[in-house]
Amino acid sequence: MLSSSMNRHALGLLRGKNEIVTPMIIRAISSAGLTIDQLPESEKSLNGMPPKEELKFGKIFAPHMLQVHYNREMGGWQAPAIVPFQDLKLNPAAAALHYGLECFEGMKAYKSITDSSDLRLFRPDLNMKRLKDSMSRLSMPGNDFDSQELIKCIGELVRLDKDWIPSGEGYSLYLRPTVIATHPFLGLSPPDDLLLYVITSPVGPYYASGFDPVRLTADTPYVRAWPGGSGSSKIGGNYGPTMKPGAEAMSRGYSQILWVFGEDDYVTEVGAMNVFFFLKNSSGKRELVTPPLTTGDILPGVTRQSILELSKQWGEFDVVERSITMPEIRDAAAEGRLIEAFGAGTAAVVTPISCIQYKGKDIDIPATGDLTKRIFSKLMSIQYGTVEGPEGWSVKI
Repeated sequence: MLSSSMNRHALGLLRGKNEIVTPMIIRAISSAGLTIDQLPESEKSLNGMPPKEELKFGKIFAPHMLQVHYNREMGGWQAPAIVPFQDLKLNPAAAALHYGLECFEGMKAYKSITDSSDLRLFRPDLNMKRLKDSMSRLSMPGNDFDSQELIKCIGELVRLDKDWIPSGEGYSLYLRPTVIATHPFLGLSPPDDLLLYVITSPVGPYYASGFDPVRLTADTPYVRAWPGGSGSSKIGGNYGPTMKPGAEAMSRGYSQILWVFGEDDYVTEVGAMNVFFFLKNSSGKRELVTPPLTTGDILPGVTRQSILELSKQWGEFDVVERSITMPEIRDAAAEGRLIEAFGAGTAAVVTPISCIQYKGKDIDIPATGDLTKRIFSKLMSIQYGTVEGPEGWSVKI
């Protein structure tokens, strides 16, 4: 009999009287095969961890990482392994280095405010779906892996390095699942070899200024993404080209760029976050508006989806996914109809917006608004387990 780990479609086929096709084993990611190479206790100390108030985003890393190799010739995904945090060894012809065949996710593990032994993830199923979608967009094989099996492996990694999760609201262990094409081939083709790995980093609040509002500029000649492109995938190629325009914005006194597209200046994202506007429309009805995902140029953020679902549950105002332009925002502000605005993402949760530069003029926005504060407080309470959220949102590990 075939073992349960074998895909039944991997059976050899009897083609003729004496001809049998050699069966190919299709391997899936399985937490049952997880191995752990744990550092000795003497090497797991927190000596490298600064006081939590001094943590800088993405600077310090916990002592272990998760690795899962994919090899087409060996049948697919190999056994997952937790190993000491280490440098990667790559062939210089690896496709990730030449053609940007790389995608990643951003997640967090939290310690409950009331019980430090209570560890949680926030909606990891959505991160897994997005990772699989990003892999598919890059034509990476193995993108049909079992999300729950990978989540179990990640949970084991978090439990192993639980002492590296700082306690307190605003503090967490940031998780970075990443998939790179390790296939050593200079031809432009889908890769045969991949490495999926997860590293973790203790973090505090993303912005040093805390919950202070940010100033944005929409005045840039650059475009982040466009319909039909890859803006809806979380791939490195969407982020590298934003470094230069971001630096130029900061040199002019603005924190980030509000990305717009097209002749009508349709709003898409803010920096590396989704964006929301709370306003009264031309009919006087209050709306929470965020750009839609229909054109494929906007990342389907986990925080974005959570805000939409929470706000709809409240039923206090219209919650709308629709296109919105900078002229509409400018006019709403001029007429006193723009109530507040904020960005949303895993790293920062929500970030209030106090100003948007557009066509050389600053549009002032009331900040920090009551809705921004309410959403921030509600999401944080769910993530840290102080209130019960919708089923499946705060996942104990």
